[in-house]
Amino acid sequence: MKLFKIFFIILIFLLFQQKSYSQIEVDANYVILQDHLSGKILYEKNADDKIYPASMTKIMTSIVTFDLLKKGETSLDEMITVSEKAWRLSQSGYSSMFIMLNDQVSVEDLLKGIIIISGNDACVALAEGLSGTEKDFVMLMNEKAEEIGLENTNFNNSSGINDVNNYSTVRDILKMSRYMIQNYPEYYSYFKETSFTWDRTGGDPITQGNRNPLLYKDVGVDGIKTGFLTVEKYSLASSIKSGKRRMTAVASGFKTKNSRSRESMKLLNWGLRKFDTIQIAKKDEIMTSLNVWLGKKSKVEILPSEDVYLTIPKRKKKIIKVVFEYEGPIPAPIKKGDTLGLLNVYVSDELKKQINILAAEDIEKSNIFSRIFKSLNYLVWGDV
Repeated sequence: MKLFKIFFIILIFLLFQQKSYSQIEVDANYVILQDHLSGKILYEKNADDKIYPASMTKIMTSIVTFDLLKKGETSLDEMITVSEKAWRLSQSGYSSMFIMLNDQVSVEDLLKGIIIISGNDACVALAEGLSGTEKDFVMLMNEKAEEIGLENTNFNNSSGINDVNNYSTVRDILKMSRYMIQNYPEYYSYFKETSFTWDRTGGDPITQGNRNPLLYKDVGVDGIKTGFLTVEKYSLASSIKSGKRRMTAVASGFKTKNSRSRESMKLLNWGLRKFDTIQIAKKDEIMTSLNVWLGKKSKVEILPSEDVYLTIPKRKKKIIKVVFEYEGPIPAPIKKGDTLGLLNVYVSDELKKQINILAAEDIEKSNIFSRIFKSLNYLVWGDV
C-alpha cells in the first residue's frame, strides 16, 4: 500500500492590499473572546489569573441541573420545598427570587429564578432540593468542572456569594459557557428571556428583569450571565449570534455597569467584524471517496469525524488547503465508522487542524475469483 494525499484548495482571500486587522483595547482587568464554532481564541488579557466569579457561578449551577434533567433524575415540574436557609437569602439584600419559607416551587421556576433574575435564594433551594444539601450539590459542580476541563476553578457554593474558596478564571468560565451552549440548546434559551414573573404564594406576583444589559439592545445577544462582587467589581459572560456565527466573551473587573455593557458589546462586535468563520467539513456530510482494494465496491465514501471550522482575520491574504492523507488503496473488508486516514487543514501552509476521516459505509470483500483476477492484474499492470 502507498501513502496517498489528496489536495483541495478551499478558499483564497484576495484582500491582501488592506492593512492587517488592529488589536482592541478592553477596559476590564480580565478578558477573553472566542469564536464559538471553531473554538479559536481571538483576544485574551489575564485570562488565567484567579478571579471571584460572583453570579457567573450560576452557569455551573445550571449545567449540573441540566445534566440531572437529561439523566431523568429530576424533571422541570418536580416540586422543591424551600428551606429556611434558602428563604433567608431572599430577606438579606442579595439578588432574590423572593421565595417563601416551606413553599413548593418547581425546578423550572427555580431555574428561571437563577438564570433570569440571578436569585441566590433559588440557587440554594434548587441545590438542596436536588442533592439534599448545598454542600453535596457543590460536589457535583466540582466534578463537572473537572469533566469539562476547568483547570483553575473551585466552587464552594451554588450562587457565587463571596467566598475565597469560590474562584475561577475567565478562561474556565468561557469553557463552561461554551459547553452549556453546545450541549443544552433547549435550556440555553432561558438565558435570553428578559423578564420572569414569580407568582408567589401569599403575595402579589413579582416581575423582575434579566440582569444582562445586552439582551435589551436587540443585536443578537442571547446570554449569558452577569456578576458583581465588591472585590471584583462588575463581570459579564456574554454571547452573540449573527447568522450561523457566534462569539462568546467573558470579562471581569469592569469599573461600572455602563462600562461592562459598553466594553462587552464592543468586544463582541469586534470579533464579528474583524474575523470570518469558515466551515471546512460537516460531520454528517460525505466529503469524497477513496480507492478500495479487493472489495465488492471499488471506492468507499468518507466522512469527517467532527465538524471543522476555521476562524481567520478578514484582512489577511489566506489560502486554506485540505489534505486527505491515507494508506491506499484501502483493503476490504471495511466497516462503517472505521478510521481510514487523516484530514489535515492548512492555512498558508501551516497545519491548523487534524482529524480522523471515517468510512461512511460497509464494503465487503469481493469473491475469491475476483480477488485473484485483480491481484494478477495488479502484478502485471499495476492497476488496482
